[in-house]
Amino acid sequence: MTSITLRIPQDVVDSMKAIAPIRGMSGYQTLLKSYISECLRRDEAEYLSTDTTARLAEALKARGVDPKVVEQAVRDVRAA
Repeated sequence: MTSITLRIPQDVVDSMKAIAPIRGMSGYQTLLKSYISECLRRDEAEYLSTDTTARLAEALKARGVDPKVVEQAVRDVRAA
């Protein structure tokens, strides 16, 4: 774990303190970590996997793989 300092508006902290026990968490810092983790994982899935798929598709095309085959493979991966 790494310790960091964040400046967060007091009203946001107050809201997190009220919501944390409702969500079964011991405190607002646990809730904040949960929010960060949930959103980060969602963004990783959306942006990093798409970016990796697009880069792989371009690399395959650059190496002479039939663009139609590459595009079908990309569609298959994104549908999965």
